Amino acid sequence: MTIKFGTDGWRAVIGEDFTFENVRKVAQAIAEKTLDDATLRQTNGRAAHPATMVVGYDTRFLSDRFAAAVAEVLAANGVQVWLAQGDAPTPIISYAVTDKGASGGVMITASHNPPRYNGLKLKAAYGGSASSADGKDVENRLRTHAEQGLAPKVMDLEEAKQKGLVQLFNPFTAYEDHLRTLVNFETIRAANLSVAVDAMYGAGRTHLARLLQDAGCRVMELRGEMNPGFNGCHPEPIARHLQPLLDEMATGQYQIGLATDGDADRIGAVDPGDHFADPTFVDPHCIMALLLEYLVHDRGLRGSVVKTVSTTQMLNRLAARYDLKIHETPVGFNYISDLMMQEQVLIGGEESGGISILGHIPEGDGLLMGLLLVEMVAARRKTLAQLLRELM
Repeated sequence: MTIKFGTDGWRAVIGEDFTFENVRKVAQAIAEKTLDDATLRQTNGRAAHPATMVVGYDTRFLSDRFAAAVAEVLAANGVQVWLAQGDAPTPIISYAVTDKGASGGVMITASHNPPRYNGLKLKAAYGGSASSADGKDVENRLRTHAEQGLAPKVMDLEEAKQKGLVQLFNPFTAYEDHLRTLVNFETIRAANLSVAVDAMYGAGRTHLARLLQDAGCRVMELRGEMNPGFNGCHPEPIARHLQPLLDEMATGQYQIGLATDGDADRIGAVDPGDHFADPTFVDPHCIMALLLEYLVHDRGLRGSVVKTVSTTQMLNRLAARYDLKIHETPVGFNYISDLMMQEQVLIGGEESGGISILGHIPEGDGLLMGLLLVEMVAARRKTLAQLLRELM
């Protein structure tokens, strides 16, 4: 088979193409690329940067074992590995890459795809998705290895730990400290809100709910237990997959509902409806427009706006209203990441719900966006639907 990297890594059906053998092959190519890049930096007279990688994984079937397999190959090649000690959202692992000053990262996840899939996301040193050129580099190395009949190097995980090549770590503390610089927890606390959170059995489980509880919210978490098969559901936060959240919101107890996908890099929301009796899904187009207006009008922030070509024209109108530069990119968050690395981007996102803001890593983050939505509702003392009507 030919392993191809898309706009955010490689994914395939577990047991068909996504196998331990193929994951190890990809890890070998990544290890060699990481080592070569470190050597190139030194050759060009830049500061020495040891080859280090952060490795994380989501809640999918065998994700922890696939992550261990990646770590075993990286370690066998002499790459130092920070391995997450439990399942974690992609944005938390991506932030850990920057926090650890690592060469890059590997996240085992198939994101929002059905349960039969798993995948591998490659992260660059800046915490965002690796470039298309990086993906092609990995593909070329895979092709060369296949032509030459080269097998991956492997070191037993326990041996790698004993040699100090693999270290387990908790990625959450540094990430949560960072979030507190981006979200006003006191504004949320003052509003005394009730929030329903649907983790969709994904890696966002417990994290968003706990952060909201820390901010003083009363929280009901749905589908937050460990279930590698997602109980048969499709972990994509769009209306047709969020009936449990819609039903919970229909009880009239909550000011806002939030949902994150399989690896929590995407956000969806539910408004309670008029008289808290008719909940409706709020899509990422509206979420991004609401957050843009809030960040400019209430927070006084400035910067350019980046959207994919299929994202709402509301962003264009808001950018014109506030005299902000706007960019349109092809679909794929890596294109947004590129611009976030080049200039001061206030908000960047795509219609699928991957959104990031100024001051954060160039990576979609459903946890951060959920917190910002709650902050906005708390600050304005209005529901999402009311705010949307004002925006229109």
